[in-house]
Amino acid sequence: MDLKLSSDLSTESFLEQPLVLAVDDNEDNLLLISYVLKSFQYRYITTTSSQQTLSIARNYLPDLILLDIVLPEIDGLEIARILKQDKSTNHIPIIAVTGLALADQREEIAKAGCDDYLCKPFLLEQLEAKITFHLNQFSGGIQKWRSRLCG
Repeated sequence: MDLKLSSDLSTESFLEQPLVLAVDDNEDNLLLISYVLKSFQYRYITTTSSQQTLSIARNYLPDLILLDIVLPEIDGLEIARILKQDKSTNHIPIIAVTGLALADQREEIAKAGCDDYLCKPFLLEQLEAKITFHLNQFSGGIQKWRSRLCG
């Protein structure tokens, strides 16, 4: 498994920042995504392993998942379906990061449970905008869910 964790923020601020899981079998794509996440001082986990994505999502409960659709072993659509059917992870927004741009493919992405999609190649500003939008939109639900866990 190729798993990378962000680690260069102070402990206090580190724990206050959103956690993003980025999944892509292309290391260059993950490097670009990591750069954006680091620039926003988000905590992040990146992995190239589709098989490990489910356990990482269940164990770390990220605030957002950036998910490549075309992956070896388990494709991103199946991963999204599984995560959206799991009570512990169904609240997590999933952004499909994909080269699939046709209308029927976008419909399939939505049916699988992805909350949004971003077509490759993308501009850094587009990635930033999608991440910011979904973290802001879902932060209230995430905070309520976390308070139930800790309450």
